[in-house]
Amino acid sequence: MLKIDTHAHILPENWPNLAEKYRDDRFPIVVNTDGRHRIYKDGKFFREIWSNAFDPEVRIADYAKYAVDVQVVSTVPVMFSYWAKPSQALELHRYLNDHTAEICRRYPRNYAGIGTVPLQSPTLAIQELERCVDQLGLSAVQIGSHIEEWNLDAPELFPFFEAAADLGAAILVHPWDMMGKETMPKYWLPWLVGMPAEQARAACCLIFGGVLERLPKLRVCFAHGGGSFPYSIGRIEHGFRMRPDLVATDNSRNPREYFGRIYFDSCVHDDAALRYLLDVAGVDTVMLGTDYPFPLGEQEPGSGIAALRLSGPEQARLYHGTALEWLNLPYSRFANDDTE
Repeated sequence: MLKIDTHAHILPENWPNLAEKYRDDRFPIVVNTDGRHRIYKDGKFFREIWSNAFDPEVRIADYAKYAVDVQVVSTVPVMFSYWAKPSQALELHRYLNDHTAEICRRYPRNYAGIGTVPLQSPTLAIQELERCVDQLGLSAVQIGSHIEEWNLDAPELFPFFEAAADLGAAILVHPWDMMGKETMPKYWLPWLVGMPAEQARAACCLIFGGVLERLPKLRVCFAHGGGSFPYSIGRIEHGFRMRPDLVATDNSRNPREYFGRIYFDSCVHDDAALRYLLDVAGVDTVMLGTDYPFPLGEQEPGSGIAALRLSGPEQARLYHGTALEWLNLPYSRFANDDTE
């Protein structure tokens, strides 16, 4: 059965040292020493990466162990650089998009690409979105759960979402710059608690802000299973009903009604949580996603879905059907003669 991982991160082995070029240590850089690749940001060590973060053939071999055929690759959120001057950020985003597109051109059966755009300037973001779709052949773009001080309902961002809907480009919302990093840094809580909360904030802003209501053709997927959003929908809906004066100020539609048209990946790390996600969101809007190749990712790609022992049609939907619909890609692009 064709299996597509919609949440897989990739980086170039090297990228321009904008920290040096613009004398700003906030730009992430990669330092290669003795075969080790270390990312630095703000003048400090951020993360070490290995060949599975950048070598396309190593990644293909890794995925083959689990019979996963296709990686839908996107950059790592630390690269968003939404704080930077727009023109400087655009330089980085264009480099990353060119790299992603090249990987997809070299390995068309194994990769599909998701671009990245400098959303601190919606005008430049729209221009780069158009380049991603029209020139680079990328089917989607990844954005953060917020853009500095803008939540995703910010009026400044609406033209970007409108352009994505008009172009037929899918949107992947990924948490970044997690809330709580200053007040609860211990125990890795920004990643364990702040990251799910970021996704709930993003989903609520797109719904309550009326973005999804005004743009019914916009195809949005929330990474990491939507974070805490699906699991707190009861509380969110209760607030909508009990205090519409506070909650329903910009959109009078019940937030639960958006299940069925927003998408989620399967990266929730718990069989019961994945079953609940399928119950509340529907099989038709959930797709395989792993957060490969990082520690918080699903370490055996596809194992979470396999553990549920779903019917054949349900498995097919989660393994590839939803992904192809979200990305608006044909099955024939990736299918081999021995896949069904």
